Amino acid sequence: MGERMGQDATLVIRGGSIADGSGGPLVEADIAIAGARIAAIGKIPRGTCQEIDARGKLVTPGFVDVHTHYDAQVTWGSHITPSSWNGVTTVLIGNCGVGFAPCRPDRRDMLVRLMEGVEDIPEVVLTEGLPWNWQSFPEFLDALAARRYDLDVATQVPHAALRVHVMGERGANHEPATTEDRAEMARLAAEGIGAGALGFSTSRTLVHKTRDGRHTPTLRADESELAAIANALGRGWLQVISDFDDLDGEFAMLRRLAAGSGRAMTISLLQREHQPQAWRRTLAHLAEARAAGLAMTGQVMGRPVGIMLGFEISQNPFLGRPSWHEVAHLPHSARMAILRDPAFRARLLGEETADATLRHRLTTWDKIFPLDDPPDYEPPPEASIAARAARAGVPAAALAYDMLLEREGRTILYRPLINYADGTLDAVGEMMRDPNTILGLGDGGAHVSIICDASSPTSTITHWTRDRSRGPRFDLPWVIRRLSADNAAALGLHDRGRIAPGLKADINVIDYARLAVHAPEVRYDLPAGGRRLVQRTEGYEATIVSGVPVHLHGTPTGALPGRLVRGGR
Repeated sequence: MGERMGQDATLVIRGGSIADGSGGPLVEADIAIAGARIAAIGKIPRGTCQEIDARGKLVTPGFVDVHTHYDAQVTWGSHITPSSWNGVTTVLIGNCGVGFAPCRPDRRDMLVRLMEGVEDIPEVVLTEGLPWNWQSFPEFLDALAARRYDLDVATQVPHAALRVHVMGERGANHEPATTEDRAEMARLAAEGIGAGALGFSTSRTLVHKTRDGRHTPTLRADESELAAIANALGRGWLQVISDFDDLDGEFAMLRRLAAGSGRAMTISLLQREHQPQAWRRTLAHLAEARAAGLAMTGQVMGRPVGIMLGFEISQNPFLGRPSWHEVAHLPHSARMAILRDPAFRARLLGEETADATLRHRLTTWDKIFPLDDPPDYEPPPEASIAARAARAGVPAAALAYDMLLEREGRTILYRPLINYADGTLDAVGEMMRDPNTILGLGDGGAHVSIICDASSPTSTITHWTRDRSRGPRFDLPWVIRRLSADNAAALGLHDRGRIAPGLKADINVIDYARLAVHAPEVRYDLPAGGRRLVQRTEGYEATIVSGVPVHLHGTPTGALPGRLVRGGR
């Protein structure tokens, strides 16, 4: 059998230390791949097929990212970066209730404005990039199925698109759905699941707004509307983001939805600055729900959720000061010429941001940090702008201004807004350890000029298993399991997420000692020359999708074996 396998294999990964996704100890072995599947693990005789030398390297399943917003990018692009740079071989789009299907032609602008506001993707990028070769959700899936990618793409039916499709302006204006509205949304959601979506998503947070300040259409959707949709699905999970300001009441309602529909549910689990202990109560509610037999999970990210601040990107500490409006509209080079002028600098630094919320977000100097290369996502208090300014004997705002001028105005500062209320990641570690959580929330493809958390799979590995110095670390095989097998199982994708014979050959070969995320950088590679933040990685020696290498030694091979994943098939 072994000798025949060496002859029949199309690719052999030779001699790596395998973290197979089970969480068990590393095992040194060869992996034979035949076509798109793993054929054998062990000592594989040499044959004539392609080989990858993995001696001294870590071999893992491809990572499954359950929370991305590549809904637009997958309609025009084939390289789903930056996720595919981070060992991710399957992404789930359609999160937070936003997306582009179903959609009537006369309501496209409503969904574009919503995605522009909620996920910070410029309108001109969407207008130029989206082909709109669909109206119904099944047609959207057919359009994606005709494309090829460097990873696999799975979908969810987004609630806001349903509401706008069925109710038009009534839905956007948060009017209650009628009996007929609810029935039609339920029918369309079930149609989407039947066509291959893996779930349904909705947003109940005040943060999600259009560019002109209107809240997401789903914000005030009542329980009867949500129940009608959830009960019609028959398959797939429910993904929910909520503010949980009334934690007990909101969770009780979501628990009723999960119980009544029989569907799994995942909710965003975060440590917020204004409620730094609420996540513990949420975990307690999840434990009670799980004990009652409900498949409810909290979705956690392994680092802070923060915004990046800089003179080249969407936000900076001086955004709310009157003089900033004189330069905000200028191209970067022209803006920098004015920002370097001492008189303008003095005037801007002498002003204040009137909006208290914006001031707290952008100028709480003891919570703002430089992002070095590689970035430190658990920075100590002494690294803050406030502490650095105190040591230098200068005002914090002046120090921040001068730092942002460095590197031709391309320096980036970091403001952790979520998961960093205590100034450490201890709370995140507790959330990650909890058996009722999964890892996600990277938001790949969204907030393209504010964040770049699609790199969180890589930083989760490096920080939590190798580099952390401010608290305990986790075992490497356990973290690999959390990024791969646990997420695949949560989505019902039982053909991937582990390294075992018969499973899909989605695999990473990693130089663990060299694995790193680099500092963010700005690129202008979206449609219409749109701007986005990316972070390059190093240490991924190979990423393999369906048995075909898509990256070797950090360079794309040009192969595009990634496909649309349809649930139930």
